[in-house]
Amino acid sequence: MRDPYSVLGVSKGASAADIKSAYRKLAKKLHPDANKSDPKAASRFSELNAAYEIVGDDDKRKAFDRGEIDAEGKPRFQGFEGFSGGGPRGGGGPFGGQEGEFETFTWGPEGMQRSSGGRGAGGRGGFEDVLRDMFGGLGGAARARRGGGQQFEEEEYAPPPGRDVTASTTITLEEAAKGTTRRVQLPTGKELEVKVPAGLTDGQTIRLKGQGLAMPGGKAGDVLITVSIAKHHLFERDGNDLRVELPITLYEAVLGGKVRVPTIDGAVELSIPPNTSSGRTFRLKGKGFPAKSGAGDLMATARIVLPENGDQALEELMKSWRELRPYDPRKDMD
Repeated sequence: MRDPYSVLGVSKGASAADIKSAYRKLAKKLHPDANKSDPKAASRFSELNAAYEIVGDDDKRKAFDRGEIDAEGKPRFQGFEGFSGGGPRGGGGPFGGQEGEFETFTWGPEGMQRSSGGRGAGGRGGFEDVLRDMFGGLGGAARARRGGGQQFEEEEYAPPPGRDVTASTTITLEEAAKGTTRRVQLPTGKELEVKVPAGLTDGQTIRLKGQGLAMPGGKAGDVLITVSIAKHHLFERDGNDLRVELPITLYEAVLGGKVRVPTIDGAVELSIPPNTSSGRTFRLKGKGFPAKSGAGDLMATARIVLPENGDQALEELMKSWRELRPYDPRKDMD
C-alpha cells in the first residue's frame, strides 16, 4: 500500500484533527455508492480506510513513524529480541502493548468489525468510529433506520452494492409456452441452470438474486438474463394470440370441408364452410399462447393455393365460368 500520509493527503506533521478532517472529506468523496460507475472505487475506499487505521490511531501512527510497522500495519523485523518481548522500548511488541497483542479487522454486511487478541488500540479514534459518526455506522442505511448516528439518505452511504451480470439466451416458441430450463454461461465463465417460466414474452428478463459479483463490504449483485424467442416457421405471436396462414385447396374453398390446423399443442380439425374466400380468418378459442389470465386464441387465415404446374381441366372450367358467371371482387375499390 502507498504511504498512508500520501493516501490521506496530509503531511507527517499534521495534527490528529487535520487527519480526521481529511479522512472525513475523502470518505464521502471516495465512497463506492458515490462512484457506482467506477470499478476501482471500492479498492480506493479500502485503501483510504487502511491508511486512516494507521495514522488515525495515535499508537499506530507513532509505531509507523518509528518504522516499527509498515503501511499495512504489519510489524517490521526488529531483531530476535522482539520475539521474546524484550524490545528496546520494553513494550513487548511493535505497537507498544503487551506481548501477544493483536487486532484483526473484517468487512461484512454489518460493516467493519474489530476483534482483538489482547489489549490493543481499539476504540481510540479508528476509522470505523469516524464512519460511525458520519454515517451512523458502517452499515449506513441499516443503522440509520435503527436510529443510530445521524440520519443520511439510505442509498448514499449503504455498503457498496454488488455488480449485476448480464447474459442472454434464446428459446423456441413452444418452450416459451410450456416453460423450460436453459444452461447459460455468464461472461464471468460461470454456468447457471436457469428455469424459464411458462408464458414468457420475447425480450423479458429473468433476475437471479445474489448470483452476480460481490463488492468488498457488500452483498453480491444479481444475474440478469434476457430471453429471446426464436421466430417460428408457422406461428406469429400477437400478444397472447397466435396467427397462422392456413393453405386450402380451391375445391375446399368452394365446396367446404374439414382440414387439420396446426396449433402449439398439436393439430386440431377445423370445418371450412363452402364459398370461403382467401383471407378469411377463423378464430380457434384457447389455442393461442398461454398466459396467467388464460390462453389466447389461434387466428387461422385461409389462403387458397392452386395446383402446381397448372391444370388443363381447371383452365377450361375457369374460361367457361368467366363467360357464364362473370363477377368483379374489386368493384368497391373504385
